[in-house]
Amino acid sequence: MTVETFLDTNILLYAAGAQRSAPEKHAIAQGLLTTDFGVSAQTLGEFYFNAVRKGKPPMAPEAAEVWVRQLSRKPFQLIDAPLVFRAMSLAQRYQIRYWDAAILAAAEKLGAKTVYSEDLNHGQAYGDVTVINPFI
Repeated sequence: MTVETFLDTNILLYAAGAQRSAPEKHAIAQGLLTTDFGVSAQTLGEFYFNAVRKGKPPMAPEAAEVWVRQLSRKPFQLIDAPLVFRAMSLAQRYQIRYWDAAILAAAEKLGAKTVYSEDLNHGQAYGDVTVINPFI
């Protein structure tokens, strides 16, 4: 299964709930939801946690669960041992946090060439995956 892009947690959070706090980012993130994108178990877990705990305002757990259920219908990457090992390798090679490397490894495994995120270096290629910050 291959997808064009992979959406990081922050993109999903802007799409789901930043209408008032960051309307420009919300609009851009909503547009990215119309692309051929994939997600991972990690991004959905992070989404739920951050949406209900750190959202501005926090999202009701039931509403966050609806988002997670809908997003889980997209091409989805589980976290398994090979993905963890690949993430460790990427983290060491590029001197990035493991969690960011796990996003890249999941995207790579889904065949995505682009990861949309504001957490990594815009325009940088990490192996076969390039990160784009759509808000720049």
